[in-house]
Amino acid sequence: MAYKLKNIHMSLDNKEELRIPTVKTIKYLLDPIVKKLDHLDSVITSNSTTSSESKYYRNSDLKKLFGFSSNTIIKYREIGLLPYTKIGEIFLYEKKKINSILKENSVNL
Repeated sequence: MAYKLKNIHMSLDNKEELRIPTVKTIKYLLDPIVKKLDHLDSVITSNSTTSSESKYYRNSDLKKLFGFSSNTIIKYREIGLLPYTKIGEIFLYEKKKINSILKENSVNL
C-alpha cells in the first residue's frame, strides 16, 4: 500500500486507485444541497407557524376563552348567534367569524 497525501492520491496494492477529495471540493459539492435544505427549512418553518395555529375554535376553547358553559354554547348555536361547522360529533367555530361577531357587538363608551 502506498499513500501519497501531497497529491491526495492513494494506491491500494496497485490494483485500485482511491482519490480523496479536498475540503474545497467537498464544500463545492455540498453547497447546493445546503442551500436547498436551508430553503426547505425556511418553508417548513413558515408553514408550521401558520398551520400549527388553528383557524377554528372548539367547544373547549369557547369555554376557556369566554367562560361559556356547554348549555350557553348549545343555545347560541340553536338561535343562530354562533355560526358553526359540524364534523361528526365535533363542532368547529371559525375564528374569523367569532372575531367578527365580537367586533359587531362591541360597545363603545
